Amino acid sequence: MCKSLFTPVSRERPVGRYAPSPSGELHLGNLATALAAWEDCRRRGGIFILRIEDLDTPRLVASAEARMIEDLRWLGIDWDEGPDLGGPAGPYRQSERGGLYQAALARLAAAGLTYLCTCSRKDLREASAPHGAEPIYPGRCRARDAEAQRRHPAGAAVRFRVDRAPRIHFVDLRLGPQTCDLDAESGDFIIHRRDGLWAYQLACAVDDALMGVTHVWRGEDLLTSTPRQIALLRALELPVPEYGHLPLVRDEAGRRMCKRDGSCSLGRLREAGLSPAQARAAILDATRDR
Repeated sequence: MCKSLFTPVSRERPVGRYAPSPSGELHLGNLATALAAWEDCRRRGGIFILRIEDLDTPRLVASAEARMIEDLRWLGIDWDEGPDLGGPAGPYRQSERGGLYQAALARLAAAGLTYLCTCSRKDLREASAPHGAEPIYPGRCRARDAEAQRRHPAGAAVRFRVDRAPRIHFVDLRLGPQTCDLDAESGDFIIHRRDGLWAYQLACAVDDALMGVTHVWRGEDLLTSTPRQIALLRALELPVPEYGHLPLVRDEAGRRMCKRDGSCSLGRLREAGLSPAQARAAILDATRDR
């Protein structure tokens, strides 16, 4: 394996990023994250990256990427590197970065940090300990024969072992000191899905490190992802960014905004006659701590 694949782009300035998924229109929660990341990066005099996270192919929407780029530009958000501009850390679509993820997986496997998992959804429900919205995987497939797992007719996912270094500490840019025991709070997690798709945790972590990202801003719903990504980056001997997690934007009923339910989009603000500056102010106001 080529070690140079894991050499991050050399940077002399801070680097921020926004990494949307082209699975529909950007709602106000997405845009609030984009604005926070962009404003933080510009305050630091940094380089801002637009990265398209288009790995979950069943959920992709045709032309969504073009609409997202149009909305971001109308709002006044610009970027220095991205799929439309290129740059030294490209390609900037995850669908074009599979070789990097494969190399990362090979490195983790060589260190004995992965194993094949053939658990079905039913198996997971029966074997996993309940833990809020997400069950804890108990390592059911850790000791199973790899060759037998590989021949499973339904295919096998790849899980990352967390028991080697389960406790993760980091200081959140907004929430302060955080501690997570991965073995107790999530268990071994999937980094390559049984349907052949790369999992978010691996792709996002590898991309942030190799692109030289120094500051990551995202919603509080991704706070539990951060310890997992830090664990992966440490195992890969890659640099770890600083992370900040923003309060979620909610609708008038207090529900989290999401693409699936048609939550308020930028188009509605534009139709209401707001200028880009007014729209930015309204979006940022919605994310302030109450």
